[in-house]
Amino acid sequence: MLNALRYIILMLIDALLVNLAVYLTLLFRFEGRIPIEYIQNFTQLIPVVTIITLFFFAGLKIYSRIWQYASIGEMLAILRAVSYSMAVIVLLIYLVPLPNLPRSIYIGSWIMINAFIGASRIGWRIWRDLNMRAGLENFRRIIIAGAGDAGAMLAREIHGNPRLKLKAVGFVDDDPTKQHMILSGIPVMGRCLDIPGFVEEMDIDEIIIAMPSVPGEIVREIYNLGKNTRARVRILPGVYESTSSSIMANIRDVQMEDLLRRESVQIDLRQVAGYVSEKTVLVTGAGGSIGSELCRQLLKFSPEKLVMAECGENELFEIEMELNGTDRVSRICPELLDVRNRDKLEDIFKKYRPNVVFHAAAFKHVPMMERHPEEAVKNNVFGTQNVAELSHTYGAESFIFISTDKAVNPTSIMGASKRIAELIIKDINRRSKTAFAAVRFGNVLGSRGSVIPTFIKQIERGGPVTVTDPEMTRFFMTIPEAVQLVIQAGAIAQGGEIFVLDMGRAVKIDDLARDLISLSGLQPDIDIDIVYTGIRPGEKLYEELFTGREEMAATRHQRIFISRKELDQGYKEINEYIKSIKDKDNLDRNQVYTLIHQLVPEFQGEALTTEKNPTRSSVVYLEKKI
Repeated sequence: MLNALRYIILMLIDALLVNLAVYLTLLFRFEGRIPIEYIQNFTQLIPVVTIITLFFFAGLKIYSRIWQYASIGEMLAILRAVSYSMAVIVLLIYLVPLPNLPRSIYIGSWIMINAFIGASRIGWRIWRDLNMRAGLENFRRIIIAGAGDAGAMLAREIHGNPRLKLKAVGFVDDDPTKQHMILSGIPVMGRCLDIPGFVEEMDIDEIIIAMPSVPGEIVREIYNLGKNTRARVRILPGVYESTSSSIMANIRDVQMEDLLRRESVQIDLRQVAGYVSEKTVLVTGAGGSIGSELCRQLLKFSPEKLVMAECGENELFEIEMELNGTDRVSRICPELLDVRNRDKLEDIFKKYRPNVVFHAAAFKHVPMMERHPEEAVKNNVFGTQNVAELSHTYGAESFIFISTDKAVNPTSIMGASKRIAELIIKDINRRSKTAFAAVRFGNVLGSRGSVIPTFIKQIERGGPVTVTDPEMTRFFMTIPEAVQLVIQAGAIAQGGEIFVLDMGRAVKIDDLARDLISLSGLQPDIDIDIVYTGIRPGEKLYEELFTGREEMAATRHQRIFISRKELDQGYKEINEYIKSIKDKDNLDRNQVYTLIHQLVPEFQGEALTTEKNPTRSSVVYLEKKI
């Protein structure tokens, strides 16, 4: 009922405006003295003009639009409707004996009708905005950092939605061509370095960083400028990150990912689709940080089946429930298994015959593996050998092993076990039609048990935050970024490569801790203490991404480097030696260290024990075979 009444009122207003527009055009044409014959023709023709115009307004759904949000789109719709109606009117006048007016009247009427109808709609929006703003108090005054597309979209939403209780006072941008210009009615006041002064002078409540594509160094600089003022600092992480139509829905507090982010990863979709789409893909460790993100992203490329292998019941359940909410649920095949169980693993290969295998299952925590070295070898070495050999046996096209920077000149059992796993797949690649490759990268932000979640828990408890050494550095990537590059590396793998992902600059763990404390609204060393505990067993002060002996080269993807160095002669047949160790019923600590020292001479961890060594025969075997 209300809609019908609204239609009638709008049509009556438009009818009045159409009549007025044509009459005023006549009045202007004849300078206020309209000949009597044209007055008579006007009175006979105007009902036709009105009916046809309103017909096109209704047909093009002009009356279905919400005019309090009128913008350029609505003005173009009016322009189109008036143009169609005027074209039909002129055509009828020449085809049907209707009263005629001078040709200039039709052109002038077209202009006047557009102006009157458009002004009525825009006027409605202006009146609504003024009325709403007059009824609201306590607007928060904001500065938008970034006078680009994102900043303009944000400014328009703030201006168009007074209920946000925000007022954009100005932009700041370091682009000299934008200085002292006006964007969306808001001035570009100066550079980002001027933020503290503007906050003080203009009583600013909030700074919103609207630069979704700039690197983390710039975000960090703006955040540091803002955090020492009275203003709250928030960020628009990416205009297209959310499916929400509201840009303000994406605004959030600055997070560590924003301070460390780099240029976004560009995936060659055709390459990836070529080796994943309509293929059966197996992901081991599918419930882990990397494995679960692999499953999310691989599913977008429409594999025929996505086999998710995971030994943790809860982790497998969680990723299955998450992916069950997608429209590709029929492609998901969860399998609860441990890669150390070769028989069960072979059942999976027989059942699905995977074309592509991503091996992400691993024990990764360095201190834990120092305490349980035999478990590191069983899972990271023997488990990798199981998956790799079955991939060869059952004819997989590609096998991508997720390695780590800790495999380079390792000082930990975990790193050494990953290095041995790299050698295993390089050895198998020599005699297989399957393309075996490893992808090596550093720490990922937010992965389970990693440094950032640990620091956050310590901050929530009130501290202290424990840092091993003030000079310790690590490479960091976001989980989605790392996985995108892993998938891309798989697309260019030919066999035998070790891919190294560009990790950017190494970050001091101490700086990371201080940033997280600041992001929590607290002050390091004042509100939260930082305690240095010393380097733990197996840890390095600095991580490396490749050794001096590895011949690293660029690939056509700027974020991926490659080593195609042939497997050293001494490591050929390494799999036979690993099998001889694996076949033993028990694997003790001494056997593990013997294995590692023999296979990874660059290992800088704990020396061999001086106790009775039960692995002497193994060492002799190794010396003969390798």
